[in-house]
Order: sequence, then C-alpha cells, then structure tokens
Amino acid sequence: MTEEFVAPRYGDDALCNVLPSIMSRLEGSAGRIEIPAAHKYVVLMVDGLGWNILRSHASHAERLASYEARILTCSVPSTTACSLSSLGCGVPPGQHGVVGYTFLDPEVGAVINALTWERGRDDIPSFRQVSTRFEQLVDAGRPSAAVTLARFEGSALTQTAFAGTRLVARPDDETDVDATVACVAEALAGHDVVYCYQRLLDHAGHTHGVGSWQWLEQLEAADDLAAGLAALTGDDVCLLVTGDHGMVNVPLARRIVAEEEPTLAGFTHIAGEGRLRQLYGDDPRSLAASWARHLGERALVVRREEAIDAGWFGAEVTRRTASRIGDVLVAMRDDWAVMSTAFAKEFTLVGMHGSLTPDELLVPLLAVGGRR
Repeated sequence: MTEEFVAPRYGDDALCNVLPSIMSRLEGSAGRIEIPAAHKYVVLMVDGLGWNILRSHASHAERLASYEARILTCSVPSTTACSLSSLGCGVPPGQHGVVGYTFLDPEVGAVINALTWERGRDDIPSFRQVSTRFEQLVDAGRPSAAVTLARFEGSALTQTAFAGTRLVARPDDETDVDATVACVAEALAGHDVVYCYQRLLDHAGHTHGVGSWQWLEQLEAADDLAAGLAALTGDDVCLLVTGDHGMVNVPLARRIVAEEEPTLAGFTHIAGEGRLRQLYGDDPRSLAASWARHLGERALVVRREEAIDAGWFGAEVTRRTASRIGDVLVAMRDDWAVMSTAFAKEFTLVGMHGSLTPDELLVPLLAVGGRR
C-alpha cells in the first residue's frame, strides 16, 4: 500500500462492521465498533459523505460536524454498490461478491452493472453468497425497516444487501425532510433497526462537483435530515450517520481515455469506474505491465492476486468472488481518472470515486442518542 492510499480496516473500524456491532449491542455485548447502547437504532446512509468532505465543509453541516464521531473505511472499490452490500451483509466484498459498480460476471459472460442490474442474471438469489444482517435480525425476532424510495423495492441491490427489511416508502420529493423524518418515526414504532437512505449529495457531486453550490445545498439538506432524525433519539434510540464513500473532483485535463491510448490495449473487457478500473484479458501479466508503464506515478496497477493478498477485498475471498474481480486493477492517485468509451455517461461526471485515497475511502460514523 502506498503512502497516499488507505488500507481498508475490515477487522474493526469498517463500514461492514456497523450492523454486526448494532446486533451485538442489541444482544447486550460490545461489537467491533464502539457504539452507544440502545434498544433501537436508526442508520442514516448519506451517499457520498466522506470523512474528509465533512471535515472540509463543516461550516455547511454544523450539526453533523458536532456529533460524536469515529472514522471508518468503506469497502474497496469505494463505490455505492460495493459499500452498501458490505453494510447490509456485514461482511467485506470478498464474501458478498459485489466487487464494483460494474464487473464481469463469468457465470453470465457479461459485464454487469451492480446498481441498474443491466446484463445481470434474472435469478438474483443465485448471485448472492451470504444472507443479509437484516435477515439475521428477523430470525432473531428483531424486525427492521428500510426508509427509501419505493422504486428500489425488489431491485437487485435491495435483494442482495437489504433483504429482510420492510420497505417504508419515503416521499418522491427527497427534499421533504419533515416527511422523511415522519417515515422513520413510523418505522421505529414497529422495528428495532431502521435504515434510511439519502442519495442527493452523491448525485450533486457527480453532476456539479464537490464544493459546488449545488453540492453544498445538498450537504446542508443532509444536515437538516440528520438533525430531524436526531430529534427522535434518546436513551433507548440511537442514530448512526455514515457514508458509503467520499469523492474527488477530476479535471478534464486529468482524464485518460483508455481506447485512445494504443499502449493501453489488450483487454477483452473493461469495468469498474474511472478511479478504479478493472481489466480482464488473456495475458494479465503483460496487461498490467503495459498499463503500469503508461500510467507511471498516476496509478497503482496490480494483478488480481496481488490485490487479494493486499486485503483489498477482505481476509476471505471466495472462489466465485475472485472470478468476478478484474485480472488487473488500476487504482488512480491524486485526481486522475481513466475513462472508457464503453461507459459514455462517465464523461459527464465531475466528482468521481472508487480508489483508495483518504478522500474516497474514509467515511464518518456519527452517533447521537443511546447510552454511553
């Protein structure tokens, strides 16, 4: 691991340990992450809320910045599908098998999109490798709910990461803080764990960039939502606020288009995202060497087995998971990105994520309420 990268801390302060730690607290014991004791928990996931982002823009999120804080690492790659699966399943990517935003699933012979499920298999349960922590909570007699958009019900990601929750549909107007808080309050009445998803900060970062007025507006909205949920807490109810990844603004001059560079040819499939590309090919050693020579100090280029040995996907990587990981992984440094014409929409992005820099991999865990 290079100095400018962060190693994921799957053994303790990692996003995948949030729900297991809640379950331990509900059973009366301590978990891997030190969180307040309570009888009920609300987990607010603010998509795109990195630790460095929050610290740098604290004046626009004064309530969030004031809460009791721990620093976690999300999962590698630092991207939504991977991190939300780690959160919901309570294990690192090596065990749950969602290894990126896009990746090659050899069982269907196609690069699939883990969020939209484009080209993914119809039989989603056959893709899953582990149960969710929410399913385990139900088995233990502790029901849980997910306060999110109605259209996410039954999606591939919901089935993979949030199976076992009862969906409580929040308003289509995602800016309606009071209505969302009311949904969470309703869910708390009959559930021990309530998950609430807020996605607009990530959307603004991708479209306009971190620090833009549009992004700051959404950070302030997330602060308002957290404050509204904090009003529901007490000794018996604890609010935990976290993020699934941070974000880096990538200037146009720092974008390399893979298909425009002859020395970057040789892959049969390209996946991942601009900040962490996953390459598949017949000669991984040669492919890694040519990409490393071309990118130089702009990226860390490793082969699959090197990434696994380095713990990027956790201490345990199943055979099925390993088959989905790229033969070569390209983790970008600083604010560089490798774009691909295979994913035209990527060229419209300003903010990106996926790599192992502190700006992308570190996320907060903020606590309000409960008993210390």
